[in-house]
Amino acid sequence: MNRRSLFALAAGAAMVAFAGTAAAWPTRPITMVVPWGAGGGTDATARVIGSLLEKELGQPVNVVNRTGGSGVVGHTAIATASPDGYTLGIMTVEINMMHWQGLTKLTHENYTPIAIYNIDPAGVQVAADAPYKSIKDLLDAIKANPGKLKASGTGQGGIWHLAIAGMLKDAGIDPAAAPWVPSQGAASGLQDMVAGGVQVVPCSIPEARAMLDAGKVRSLVIMDGKRNPVYPDVPTLKEATGSDWTMAAWRAVVGPKGLPKEVTDKLLPALKKIHGSKEFRDFMAKQGFGVFWAEGAEATAFLTKSNTALGDVMKAVGIAK
Repeated sequence: MNRRSLFALAAGAAMVAFAGTAAAWPTRPITMVVPWGAGGGTDATARVIGSLLEKELGQPVNVVNRTGGSGVVGHTAIATASPDGYTLGIMTVEINMMHWQGLTKLTHENYTPIAIYNIDPAGVQVAADAPYKSIKDLLDAIKANPGKLKASGTGQGGIWHLAIAGMLKDAGIDPAAAPWVPSQGAASGLQDMVAGGVQVVPCSIPEARAMLDAGKVRSLVIMDGKRNPVYPDVPTLKEATGSDWTMAAWRAVVGPKGLPKEVTDKLLPALKKIHGSKEFRDFMAKQGFGVFWAEGAEATAFLTKSNTALGDVMKAVGIAK
């Protein structure tokens, strides 16, 4: 047997071995990367999915928070991992924002999307003892004292930064009038607000739920076409000001680009079962998280549309480079 035949035989054996490994997936623990800090909405949903996925796949799912770079660090960790199914992650709406800012070259096309499972509109939270009883009070204060009231809740140019920037612009107020203080997520932004470091956190209501229920913060408005059923007393921005501005975050389970079909064929049904389970639905409803599902071509179309729409908005408010 000549050298060429030996090489072909070895390559074929390697391919068979890899296919066998993929078909048997998973045979060891899986890492679930979260690009945002512990205690935030992305972290909370990832941990519920991870615990339920363990039961479906029969292997531990270890949730790891990889924060930094306004989401770049965690998203990069997912995209650059080996596409063998043992590193998955939660991709968030920021993936369709960071590249517009020049923070990274990564886009949603650098991943294997499995399923989009959640959408949450932005809300506007202030400290419980803040003097602002309505969104109009807050907007008036920002306009009258540019630079005095600071906001936080994600990285520079992140989804919640864009939410308040767009809201202010739509109200005829310079977005720079409420300076943005970058944070590793909503949880740290809310803690900073309660401590007096910032005055506004435009995150989703579910992310603020623990502090809302504890009476430490108050939600003034939600940037959506309808009220959150868990907090029906919180008006929509349209109801409160007449503004049509809306903004929402979404989350998806993804893997690195090139994830084997044998892996996705096992992972997708498991996630779909979890998404429809009473345990998952009860958790999402209790926390006020929006339940959503898109897979395959529908997920790809959703991500493409999101990327275009966010780019247009970011250009309009001067955040895109």
